Amino acid sequence: MSLITNELVKSSMVITLNRPEKRNALSPEMITELTVTVRKAIDDQAVKSIIITGSEKAFCAGADLDYLNNLRKYKAADNERDSKMLAELFLTIYNSPKPTISAVNGPAIAGGCGLAIVCDFAVAHTQLATFGFTEVRIGFLPAIVSVFLVKRIGEYQARKLLITGEIIHAANAHAIHLVDELSETPLRRAVEIGFLLASNSCESIKSTKDLIRVCGNLSADEAIPYLSRMNAVARFSKDFKSGLEKFLNKKEK
Repeated sequence: MSLITNELVKSSMVITLNRPEKRNALSPEMITELTVTVRKAIDDQAVKSIIITGSEKAFCAGADLDYLNNLRKYKAADNERDSKMLAELFLTIYNSPKPTISAVNGPAIAGGCGLAIVCDFAVAHTQLATFGFTEVRIGFLPAIVSVFLVKRIGEYQARKLLITGEIIHAANAHAIHLVDELSETPLRRAVEIGFLLASNSCESIKSTKDLIRVCGNLSADEAIPYLSRMNAVARFSKDFKSGLEKFLNKKEK
């Protein structure tokens, strides 16, 4: 049985973590397969957005227990390689030129929570979704996810979640902007968002995501020259010329 399933729904590639008997826990094999699947979706011109969800009752329960048990045997080089594997997955999703959406259908814990919040949009089940970074409970460090968490909710909210290891419900997660929307049918809502985004320019979405990533590390004085260049370059794009012509023709009718 494949650890990952994928299906094109309208214009969205729905990628489902498929280990329900393990609450869709992450293993090295699943991380590798998920990274490959996301990259294939990025390269597929038929795919306009990427949705990640979990099978059955969980989104992702974090690291697999067998995998955690094996960590005790790892040497320094093994741990370094293993950490880079998870970082590569998160960066692949975060840097995706296409919109990414998590449909959180149940618990999203530790690395699973990181997987949910690294996406551009996070839609959580109103009743069933829970979130938590529980690494501190076993003396571990939520290192890789921390940079994405701080970007999403800010330093002080991130500090509270990471230091306490508290598990919070969907309403609380929404209140601190850990997730963007609540829904009784998160996957259906994620597909709706993907469908709405499909009408936008793919090139414009990619460039907008690029400039947001760059601006996040710059002061306003540093950002404006860069953004001015981006603005000027965008005016020569095929998508802009076509979109502007359609807009003006519509206004003239």
